[in-house]
Amino acid sequence: MEQGKRAQFLVAFSVSLATLTMGVSSAWPTIVIPLFHKNGTNIRVTDEVASWMVAVSPLGFLSGSLLTRYVSDQFGRRVTVLVSAGPIALGTLFVILATKGWMICITKFLWGFGTGMLSTVLTMYLVEISYKELRGSLNVVTRFMFNFGNLLVMCIGPFLTYEVLNYSLLALPLIYLAGCWWIPESPYYHLKEGRVTAARKELSRLRNKDTKVLEEELQIMQNCVRNEMRGSSSAKELFTGKQYKRALIIAAGLKVSQILTGGMAIQQYLIVIVQESRFSMAPATISIVYGSVKFGVAFISSLLVDRVGRRPLLIYSFFGTGISFAVVGSYFFLLDVVQIDHNSLSPYGILTFIGIILSAIISNLGFNSIVGIIPAEIFPLNVKAVAMTSLNILGGIMGFVVGRGYQVIKDLLGLSGVFWIFALVTFGGATFSYFLVPETRGKSLHEIKIMLQGDAYNERHADEIKKSELEVETELTALRRENDEENKIS
Repeated sequence: MEQGKRAQFLVAFSVSLATLTMGVSSAWPTIVIPLFHKNGTNIRVTDEVASWMVAVSPLGFLSGSLLTRYVSDQFGRRVTVLVSAGPIALGTLFVILATKGWMICITKFLWGFGTGMLSTVLTMYLVEISYKELRGSLNVVTRFMFNFGNLLVMCIGPFLTYEVLNYSLLALPLIYLAGCWWIPESPYYHLKEGRVTAARKELSRLRNKDTKVLEEELQIMQNCVRNEMRGSSSAKELFTGKQYKRALIIAAGLKVSQILTGGMAIQQYLIVIVQESRFSMAPATISIVYGSVKFGVAFISSLLVDRVGRRPLLIYSFFGTGISFAVVGSYFFLLDVVQIDHNSLSPYGILTFIGIILSAIISNLGFNSIVGIIPAEIFPLNVKAVAMTSLNILGGIMGFVVGRGYQVIKDLLGLSGVFWIFALVTFGGATFSYFLVPETRGKSLHEIKIMLQGDAYNERHADEIKKSELEVETELTALRRENDEENKIS
């Protein structure tokens, strides 16, 4: 493997230790909510408190995203990753010491806060440090480790006591703090701050040793930063600039579609849902199978995202997930509304579990792996931080609606209503992706800006600058291919 690619994958692995921690914290309720239901802990947690426990995490996510906009622009992407370990560690201390349900809600808020910081900065960071042909793969590495975190909790958690499980979580933020200490800062961030020498130094850590290739790429980055930083970095610039309108619609539409499909709520109530379907399976087996499937699919997704393309994966995964949810909803309709005899319907209870597993497979092959990548590709540098923050605020609000609304809708319409609503949302996501989302695979960040902004881009940038940058990038790609061939021969 060429030196630059190897360096980028090592960085991606290091930051993926943080997403592993995110995965563990997100799957924690899947294990503990059934314990709360049967009073299996020393803390009394009602269904109402449990629903708030699920709902406050997105509010923490929203708050962490707001802070990240300031920290990432003032202190850098690397510092933001490191600082995020603080609230996650503090939240873990709270759950270890918790004696009341509200203390667990504080834990979930703090975990959500750290997750919001990481989710805002990681995709942006990886897009800025990577070759264009690796952008999707590097981000999927982090998704892969997120699912590995899910798997750890779901496989090990059922066999640990509540107290031991909580104590074991304390090591995770410390591990990723140590693992990410060495990662380089984004060259784009240094260039934005006018530190060309620092940018060159960090870029050299992320690329091969060919000085000519390095200087050519640095020149492209400087031109890109110079052009993009002509605009303001404010939220007003993002929401009023006509050149960002299409990117905003695409990113917001995908984020809303992803969150409102209810994947996180389904995961956190997974064991309870399967038990209510009257399908007989041990809770430990349910969580292990679900976690293992998500983990395996994440590996396949890493192979697909930069080969098949973003757009077809989005369309087919939204549509396929919708079909799975519709089947699950239909089963619960027959069970709870039509009230078909239990003995007649029970042999088909496995359809609920299969439907949920299929939805996890399809969504993680597609939109769950891609929705975070596209915004980092389509927004210019001057508004990228505020755009990612705004999207995560939107995601936090939608996550709160889903987390709090799940129990409310279930009480009103039953599980059939819950899954049919999720199905409608996913079909809407497929329609949105078909008509509005462009393909970004294989395109440089510069080419994506031209594609999305069109005439607005031409008004802001001179033709000769575009031409020179594209010529330099073409030459850079050719030089990189030559180096790859030389490495293969040697």
